[in-house]
Amino acid sequence: MTGGDIAGLIAAGVFAVLVGLLAIPLVKLGGVFDQTRDSIKDVSDGITPILNESTVTVQEANKQLARVDAITRNVEEVTGNVSSLVALFAASVGGPLIKLASFSAAVRAGILSFRAADRVADAASSKPAPKPTRSPKKPKRSAH
Repeated sequence: MTGGDIAGLIAAGVFAVLVGLLAIPLVKLGGVFDQTRDSIKDVSDGITPILNESTVTVQEANKQLARVDAITRNVEEVTGNVSSLVALFAASVGGPLIKLASFSAAVRAGILSFRAADRVADAASSKPAPKPTRSPKKPKRSAH
């Protein structure tokens, strides 16, 4: 063996040790990748039912919103009908009620004027009231 062969063997041995030292972190990195893969699988297995439940929940919420929308439309229609009914009632009954109120106010004013005239006539025909009598004055006291 020559010196070059020995140097080649030493270099090969050093290279083998270096590869061995680098293999340990690579094996550990492979283990990390295996654990990561297992974790991702577990998470995806856990997320799938949650996503299915969320989908069902959103579908049910959409059904309820459709029902609420229908109820809102019905309430809007009923409100419009009530508004029309109130306007019709006000137009058909409001005018005559105003006339009736005016008539009753006029009748009341007439009756009150007749009563006032009767009081004036009664006061004019009755005797005048006697004047009140005066009481005698008390003597003033003198200051001592």
